[in-house]
Amino acid sequence: MILSVSNLHKSFNDVPVLRDVSFHIEEHEKAAIVGINGAGKTTLLRLIMGELPADSGTVTLSRDSSVGYLSQHDAVDGDNTIYDELLSVKRDIIELETQMRSVELQMKSKTGDDLDRLMNTYTSLTHAFETQNGYAYKSELTGVLKGLGFAEEEFTRPISSLSGGQKTRVALGKLLLENPDLIILDEPTNHLDMSSIAWLETYLSNYKGAVIVVSHDRYFLDRIASKIIELDNAKATVFSGSYTDYAAKKEILRTAQYNAYMKQQQEIRHQEEVIEKLKSFNREKSIRRAESREKKLEKIDLIEKPAEVRADMRLRLSPRYESGNDVLYAEGLSKSFGDLTLFTDLHFDIKKGEHVAIIGDNGTGKTTILKMINGLTPPDAGLIRLGANVTIGYYDQEQHVLHMDKTLFEEISDDYPTLTNTEIRSTLAAFLFTGEDVFKQVKTLSGGERGRVSLAKLMLSEANLLILDEPTNHLDIVSKEILEDALNAYTGTVLYVSHDRYFINRTASRILDLSGGTFTNYLGNYEYYLSKRAEQAAPAGDAKKASFAGQTPDSEPIDSAAKQDWKARKELQAQQRKRENDLKKCEERIEVLEKRNEEIDALMASPDVCTDVARLQELSLERETNDGELADLYEKWEQLSE
Repeated sequence: MILSVSNLHKSFNDVPVLRDVSFHIEEHEKAAIVGINGAGKTTLLRLIMGELPADSGTVTLSRDSSVGYLSQHDAVDGDNTIYDELLSVKRDIIELETQMRSVELQMKSKTGDDLDRLMNTYTSLTHAFETQNGYAYKSELTGVLKGLGFAEEEFTRPISSLSGGQKTRVALGKLLLENPDLIILDEPTNHLDMSSIAWLETYLSNYKGAVIVVSHDRYFLDRIASKIIELDNAKATVFSGSYTDYAAKKEILRTAQYNAYMKQQQEIRHQEEVIEKLKSFNREKSIRRAESREKKLEKIDLIEKPAEVRADMRLRLSPRYESGNDVLYAEGLSKSFGDLTLFTDLHFDIKKGEHVAIIGDNGTGKTTILKMINGLTPPDAGLIRLGANVTIGYYDQEQHVLHMDKTLFEEISDDYPTLTNTEIRSTLAAFLFTGEDVFKQVKTLSGGERGRVSLAKLMLSEANLLILDEPTNHLDIVSKEILEDALNAYTGTVLYVSHDRYFINRTASRILDLSGGTFTNYLGNYEYYLSKRAEQAAPAGDAKKASFAGQTPDSEPIDSAAKQDWKARKELQAQQRKRENDLKKCEERIEVLEKRNEEIDALMASPDVCTDVARLQELSLERETNDGELADLYEKWEQLSE
């Protein structure tokens, strides 16, 4: 075991963020920490690293273990080149190499004992050099840089000339080259394109040490994690398996908890009805039974209703008008920025109802294409034509559609002046902005909050062509799922750019892969795209084998099982109907006997009967018989009512 977290507590302003959090990480284990935004994931990482003090609990690392940590905002700085910055990690190896070269030179002029001494020193240095993979450190460094998306011609660029995202990639490269026993990464895929993310997945999967990662990239988590640590309501729950395994188990647990809650609520209502009925019989034995049931009901451990985490935010996208069948046509598009040519003579078209994802490496021009369609960037050549009745709703990852100095309320009311104050507040509430939140200025919001405002405006637009640029950036997993469901239910046309492969897999009906300045078309989701790529790379015989392997077996066993299931349901339904019929008959008989007993009591009190001994005995015997039958019926009713 390399890390143990035990009973960790942390609160901010008396609000618990983490409560009694416990888990452990084994050597070589790959674990992911998941939870909605604000669940405490980054706080937990900072507690592990000792950057924050815990209110109580312990964090224990195994002895002599090294830890490498990359936060969301870590970056490098200075005047080094990219290559030299990563080379600084290998200082010890470089020093060993320098010493080896020095000893080699000295050995040329030494003899006897001096030479033996130098030979021993050289052997020791060589062994240390080999142990630290010294002969391969330059190729390892180059491999990491290329894997993280840096071309060889960029290796000599100074750090000071890089963007924030590029500096973060350099920091990630340095961390990976340090080879610590435990790597801790907070949102490592934020500044990586698809190729780099795929490379990082392979690197971490094969990494000899342990890994803890916080990420909203579900596809990434699926590929590397064998343990999921979920933070929810300040508590941690550990699930073994991949993210998909976790999601399935979580849904099963949530459903089971909800069913248990509903079953208990039903049982409580039923017991209350039984108690009321027993009291209505107005017999000492029935009242005692009612009181006994009341005491049991008071002692019951109530099951909390599970929170519907996705019920708060509501996103329904509906086009006001239908477009024509030809939604968008682009021909001969070309675009360059200075000496950098993105693409030339690019052609594509979009049909009504398609959900099209544009994918490709960073810098290939994906976002530029979306800006061209929206008229924000002119093409150098070519034309873009919209079809009949096409209205565009645009979601911009840079949030240029938002006005930083406006309040949230103004942002909606200025664009949609026909909405009432109540309607504006209701719209913002659907995206988790309530009360005084609506008067916050857009510039004070986080990236995720701005994304939610943009989604609110998108929902109100009632457009029939949605153009989305990285719509899942800054969204937590729950919000991504809400957006996915909304897009899948949307009847209009969607064109978007995204690096989120899980999102693409769930929402795309077609993929345009932008590579080498041209589009390759794939008629399917991301899994289809991967399979087609693999198929194109594999021999034809392998494809045929795959096709035979995909054939479904005879469906007779399934049909037979379905018949058995149908028969069992019919038998259960028949038994239920019989119980309900017996209960009804029992209640009717109780009502008849109780009514007859009331009549007997009235007769026995009448002047004509109270002096007739024989009649009194007859009535008394009848009532006694009725009471005996009623006692049996009460017990039978109680059993049937269960």
